[in-house]
Amino acid sequence: MVKFIVILLYLFSIFLISIVFKKFNEDRKEIHRKIIHIGIGPLIPIAQFLKINQSSAIAFTGIVSLIVLINYKYKIFPTIEDVERKSYGTLFYCLSLLILISLFWNKDPYALITGFFIMTFGDGLAGLLGKSFNSKSWIFFEQKKSLLGTTTMFLTSLIVVCVIGSLQQNNLNLNYFTIAFIATMLEQFSVLGIDNFIVPISSALYFNFFITN
Repeated sequence: MVKFIVILLYLFSIFLISIVFKKFNEDRKEIHRKIIHIGIGPLIPIAQFLKINQSSAIAFTGIVSLIVLINYKYKIFPTIEDVERKSYGTLFYCLSLLILISLFWNKDPYALITGFFIMTFGDGLAGLLGKSFNSKSWIFFEQKKSLLGTTTMFLTSLIVVCVIGSLQQNNLNLNYFTIAFIATMLEQFSVLGIDNFIVPISSALYFNFFITN
């Protein structure tokens, strides 16, 4: 019980920070979501550290996914989906995490964390910086992408893979760059927020195949 109280307190603190930010920055809607998007990143290592079992993690993530699905219709937590475009990114975010937990919680937690961190930090920072600063941009599947955002995605993904790979005592090799490159290319497919699904799952699978095995 204490373990889940810690998890809930952490989640509450992230949402509280987002709400406070929104109160004083009403016109910067995208950042509200990115605070949550990025802030939830450490949740998996925290849960692993607390030794929460796989079944409990799946059940908890499943409940959150259901709440997010209901929220699309009833807007119980408007901060979560307060964006200027139609996106199911938050639902894809939860579903990808649910799949990653099911696949890798016990089998390969390093792959799980890699996929999740690339989504939370890589994709999150890419969107945040890409929209905050002007740089060369293009339209891909009706979604605006920028050179700064794409570069941020690649570098952040590479850092994540290198750091977690080093924790497994693996030497730096071309596979690290391959995983970061693939994640960056898949992040371009962001229509309806689908990148929140394909990026973490693909990254985790590639990490498990190329780095762990």
